[in-house]
Amino acid sequence: MIILLILGTLTILARYLLETNSNWPVFIGLGFIMGGLYTATKWH
Repeated sequence: MIILLILGTLTILARYLLETNSNWPVFIGLGFIMGGLYTATKWH
């Protein structure tokens, strides 16, 4: 759960730090964050 949230944040930050013209890292990062939120709500 925490790994997915951190990985998503780092992916989005890397897109802006590396100044790529593609939006795919943002979409991938949001997917990781959504996966982390999904696992956080299913945590028992």
